[in-house]
Amino acid sequence: MVVEPKVKGFICTTAHPVGCEKNVENQIRYTKENGKIDGAKKVLVIGASTGYGLASRITAAFGMGAATIGVMFEKEATGKRTATPGFYNTRAFDEAAKKEGLYTKSINGDAFSKEIKDEVIATIKKDLGQVDMVVYSLAAPRRILADGTSVSSSLKTIGEPFTQKNWNFKDNTIGEGTIGSATEEEIAGTVKVMGGEDWMEWIDALVENDAIAENAVTLAYSYIGPKLTYPVYHEGTIGMAKKHLKESADAITKKQSAKGIKAYVSVNKALVTQASAAIPVVPLYLSVLYKVMKEKDIHEGCIEQMNRLFKDKIYGNDAVEIFEDGMIHVDDWEMRDDVQSTVMDIWEKICTENFLELADADGYWDDFYHMFGFKMDGVDYSVDVEV
Repeated sequence: MVVEPKVKGFICTTAHPVGCEKNVENQIRYTKENGKIDGAKKVLVIGASTGYGLASRITAAFGMGAATIGVMFEKEATGKRTATPGFYNTRAFDEAAKKEGLYTKSINGDAFSKEIKDEVIATIKKDLGQVDMVVYSLAAPRRILADGTSVSSSLKTIGEPFTQKNWNFKDNTIGEGTIGSATEEEIAGTVKVMGGEDWMEWIDALVENDAIAENAVTLAYSYIGPKLTYPVYHEGTIGMAKKHLKESADAITKKQSAKGIKAYVSVNKALVTQASAAIPVVPLYLSVLYKVMKEKDIHEGCIEQMNRLFKDKIYGNDAVEIFEDGMIHVDDWEMRDDVQSTVMDIWEKICTENFLELADADGYWDDFYHMFGFKMDGVDYSVDVEV
């Protein structure tokens, strides 16, 4: 069938298998060109099919030459409905890794569940013995607990609702967007889903089954952002979850000190994701940020961020590069004073009339469509493809 993007608001309901494969190929090529990284050799990536998780797996395999096990929760194609982009990304990764003679195993299922943890650990024990790096890059809207209870995450403020300038996708106008305030139940649910509890459970299970090596490194990803978006991220429901993530990193490191396992939170740059596209205010910030960082020639996507994280921040020196807040920062270029002051200057004056001049709308949409395998250079989208 000929696959076209079907966009409804901030969601694309189709994915292009050849475009997704091209996207993975591009990230692999960048990683190879960026040079070898002397790092981990057996890597588990939990949440490995899109965004930072996929880029982490590509960097591990094609930058460090590591054997990788990836965990994801993706849907195959059914009838006229395409598979999810993560399904096509993972298939493309597996094929590319096998061609290079790299060990790869992808396990599709709910990473929160005991069943998937058991399957992953059995695979590690059988094929690799132990892993020496665990990347926890899980982003999920809900979590089914062991007793069958379902809890959901929400992206809301704590306290007062938040209103700011907002980009209306339908007509490229600048208006206002409001994010409502969360209930106590919503705050608790977000921490349960997006905090560090499941990360700690994974590390505990790996240690108990002797499936993780001494002095292993484990990473989880976070975002803080500028003061402009603090009510949404840093001080909102997701901020509470990320605070718990940092506390979990400290708890893992302390608990596993005898084994020398160290847990870190990496604060990454703001990028277009399926989650960020849905949040009022954020897409406008992203489009302005993209323009500023591209003009300063310091813009990065997921793969550039993960290559710099692994190469420069974790394995490039004698010690991991930690900032004063106890976390690794690859948002350091985004948060540079000259970048943020320029972004805020633009923010103050941006309006409907000057939006296309002051923001990188095309760059935003390119990243959006690339997530689903569309608008990739070198792909003929008029051709029938097997979905």
